Amino acid sequence: MATVRRVRRVIRKFDPWTVFKVSLVMHVVFAFATLIGLLILWSLLVRVGIPQALDEFLVLISLIDPDSVLFNNGARFVRVAVFGSVAFGVVMTLLSTLAAVFYNLTSDVVGGVEVVMLEETLRTPEAPVPVTYPEPDPDPLAVPYDQADLPTLAQ
Repeated sequence: MATVRRVRRVIRKFDPWTVFKVSLVMHVVFAFATLIGLLILWSLLVRVGIPQALDEFLVLISLIDPDSVLFNNGARFVRVAVFGSVAFGVVMTLLSTLAAVFYNLTSDVVGGVEVVMLEETLRTPEAPVPVTYPEPDPDPLAVPYDQADLPTLAQ
């Protein structure tokens, strides 16, 4: 059976170095996933023919020269996507670390954030206590075993 009790905790400090490490790992994984997603999206768009259609449409309405290509350059798209992912990861890691430092400074003044949590503890049924019986009192008239009067054979 479980018992639940309310517990109040106050978060007063975040270690900036820990926030930096966790944020770096989290944003690197996020940037990598975003990069893979963008590359898959770009390959789908190229297979459907949307970049060529956009270039033809812009030539048709005379926004670009007939010889220029804006959207049909996959290498440029990959470079921009990689640069954007790396820049996003670096900026967000630095902003997270800076936010931890600012939180530490303001929590000194305000007192931190109070969090109410439910703490659940499982109570296991207690094992029964073994019953022990007292040793019987030795017979005061009994002869100890090593001094017993043993019958002997007479010759």
